[in-house]
Amino acid sequence: MLKEFKTFVMRGNVVDMAVGIIVGAAFTAIVKSLVDDVIMPPIGLLLGNIDFSNFFVVLREGKAAGPYATLAAAKAAGAVTLSYGLFVNTIISFLIVAFSVFLMIKQVNRFRKEPPPVVPDTKECPYCISSIPIKAVKCPHCTSELK
Repeated sequence: MLKEFKTFVMRGNVVDMAVGIIVGAAFTAIVKSLVDDVIMPPIGLLLGNIDFSNFFVVLREGKAAGPYATLAAAKAAGAVTLSYGLFVNTIISFLIVAFSVFLMIKQVNRFRKEPPPVVPDTKECPYCISSIPIKAVKCPHCTSELK
């Protein structure tokens, strides 16, 4: 059973999948940083200094009564929150990752395309075995009529 498991784990598909998951996790961390640190601050600035990560609704007060200035303050007080701002950030991250994967797959498919088959422009005369144009109806070498 151990040998069978080792064979399963060492198959190419399993190893490729593991590498894909590891690279995907690293790529997701990069995209999360891109969204949180690069994209959302200018959007928040354009919308009047808004920080989307601090958009939340208090469902139940914590030990210290609200209102809470930030999501971190609400969590520190033990409040139960609905953090819809973080959800917006996550949706934007997902869209960026999905678009990046789309572009990557598009390029991979472009490289995998097989070239179209080459259409021959010559044929062989069945009588004298000479190479002649494909549209020829008479061989220029032996003057035979071609079908």
